[in-house]
Amino acid sequence: MNLLPRGARARLATGATLVATLMAPGVASAGPTAPVEAGPQASAAEDSARPGADGIGDRYWPLDGNGGIDVQHYDVHDAYDFDTGRLTGRTVLTITATQRLSSFHLDFLLPVSAVTVDGEPAEFTRPHKHELRIVPSAVVPDEAQLTVEVVYTGVPGALTYAGESNWAASDAEVVTMNEPHMATWWFPANDHPTDKATFDVTITGPATHQVVSNGLLVDRAVDGALATTHWRATHPMASYLAFFALGRYDIHESVRDGLPSYVAVSRELRRSERKASMRSLRRSGAITSWLEKRLGRYPFESTGGLATSLDVGFALENQTRPTYSGWSSTHRPTVVHELAHQWFGDSVSVSRWRDIWLNEGFATFMEGAYAEKHGGHSARRQLRNDYDFLRHDAHVWGVDLTDPGPRDIFHQSVYDRGALTLQALRQLIGDRVFWSVLRTWVRERRYGNGTVGAFQRLAESKSDRDLDRFFRVWLEQRRPPARTKANGLR
Repeated sequence: MNLLPRGARARLATGATLVATLMAPGVASAGPTAPVEAGPQASAAEDSARPGADGIGDRYWPLDGNGGIDVQHYDVHDAYDFDTGRLTGRTVLTITATQRLSSFHLDFLLPVSAVTVDGEPAEFTRPHKHELRIVPSAVVPDEAQLTVEVVYTGVPGALTYAGESNWAASDAEVVTMNEPHMATWWFPANDHPTDKATFDVTITGPATHQVVSNGLLVDRAVDGALATTHWRATHPMASYLAFFALGRYDIHESVRDGLPSYVAVSRELRRSERKASMRSLRRSGAITSWLEKRLGRYPFESTGGLATSLDVGFALENQTRPTYSGWSSTHRPTVVHELAHQWFGDSVSVSRWRDIWLNEGFATFMEGAYAEKHGGHSARRQLRNDYDFLRHDAHVWGVDLTDPGPRDIFHQSVYDRGALTLQALRQLIGDRVFWSVLRTWVRERRYGNGTVGAFQRLAESKSDRDLDRFFRVWLEQRRPPARTKANGLR
């Protein structure tokens, strides 16, 4: 994510046509079935089953994610009505049980009308507005694979979670972009970066509009006033990085070194803004190629970007296709930042949200690394300039980057001081070793997760140095590091 400086619905027919598009034959729309009660002859195997936890164990947001399940794939089918702001959908999740389950949770905010597990109706309850508790008709064995279908409809713009109102829409465009939470406004999920899955996203909207999502475009079918568009992401993805945009867009497709690029620019922007955004985002393939030379093989099947007319105030690294609002799509450092996130944040994701420096500090550092090779200051000079500029800013030094707290995961310090830390590390251990650390990090943890401590251990191993003090004074200390060689500042 890149925050911008300080400075939501085209018409869609409602009714049976839209709903029928979402409902597969045989999918019930009735409410929850009665609970299945174990009789006196319940087996010992049933007795050993237990409910999956309602959170994955991240103390910043205790209800994020769920225990006992590992989602392998999401098949999302949604339709959006601009007139009413209503989203209607069904999502089929392929899930592997990680324990014997009597019940399990999914994270979701919209009202649910039906749930099936392996084709059988399942009881469901809502113990919290964010939690969908599902009770299958039989105990789920450990390591069993389940097919879970959830049918739902509601108005996402009316929903909040953790103090966030994340639905972004106008009467002409909707884009599902936000962090750390977005999925639960439009599909049921195991909503934490430690459970990644592949995705099929199928969206129905006006035939006058286009749909843009992650990965590669599979198909677009027009049926009267409606069009249904199918996108597929074939590499593991954290749920908050999944997105769709529904609007009227100028589209540009290209291929560079075998990698497809898909760029979309909202026609709701002024003509001059559209031209500038398209010109800028068409460079996404070239910037991705440059980043690949520095960091190693690009981890996904496509690149590109989307410029929205919605003024959400930030750009976001949606996997394969970052989304930009306002002027951010024309700001080269922001484009570099979001594309760098494809390695730092999307391929290698945080293990817990406290590790956010691994996303934002690293993407901000890559802005400077790109500028250094494209007419900007040398890295050494830029470090000196940035350090001098920030050293007297108490705001920047008031956050522990190893544990900033949920309110400060997007604090200026995480970005700017985080980038300074990496440049100081580069000067301390030398260019060759430093870039080897970054390339090893993204190669060994591709499609996985990382922690701040694990990155420190890798840097120590590669440089053959004890870096405990270095990382402590740069990441945790509440004052600027002294201008010493040991701190990478000489």
